[in-house]
Amino acid sequence: MQKIKWLSYGELAWTEHIIASPADHADEAGIYITLIKEHAQFEPKTLLHLACGAGGHDYTFKKHFSVTGVDISEKMIEIAEKTNPEVTYVHGDMRSVELKRRFDAVVIPDSIDYMTTLPDLQKAIATACRHLMPGGVLLITAKTREEFRENNFCYTGAKGDIEITIFENNYIPRQNPSTYEATLVYLIRKKGDLSIYTDIHKLGLFSQTEWLALLENAGLNVQQTRLTGIYDPFILGEGEYSMRVFIGVKPMRPDA
Repeated sequence: MQKIKWLSYGELAWTEHIIASPADHADEAGIYITLIKEHAQFEPKTLLHLACGAGGHDYTFKKHFSVTGVDISEKMIEIAEKTNPEVTYVHGDMRSVELKRRFDAVVIPDSIDYMTTLPDLQKAIATACRHLMPGGVLLITAKTREEFRENNFCYTGAKGDIEITIFENNYIPRQNPSTYEATLVYLIRKKGDLSIYTDIHKLGLFSQTEWLALLENAGLNVQQTRLTGIYDPFILGEGEYSMRVFIGVKPMRPDA
């Protein structure tokens, strides 16, 4: 399994819930819950969350579904288990994990960008479909190449004598516009003493056509909607952060 190379998901994973508490994800998770229930061909009761992170979305998902979460970061899994003891968590890679069961819904609402090539994206989609019940819903939140814009963000949080500020810069390399870089600078003060960390993430950007082709080739009936406003409050200066939610329904087939 891939070794975690990002500070954000290793040494600095503990900052996750200081910057955004689980309750802060409730409105976004509520949008996904509504979409799942609207599109599923039966009442969905079980949900698989691939790349679940520290369990922020699961804090709301678990109120509506029996949830299983998978993440490649052991540090994030540790935090998620403490936050959501009702949820089953598994250490695994969304490109290859095999749980040997199917779920009424599979969601990847936050981390699909870490698939930086079309073959990796195809593997993640195949994993999701392999774990999806016929009539169930695959929901993926993505950024399309056509809509993505370079932006700068600032996030802040505090707990006790700890104060955290994170600056994030999104940059599209001119030589490879099918990826973008998210560079994060952490300013962490403990009792006023400052520590500075820098973390660089390489992420994938795929076109609308590529997304639809992969999802439809996986046998899904696909619809989509825009998701706006989630990160806009954190943008420095002018800008907007538009994302695309792909909703794929697995057909009801006896051989599915």
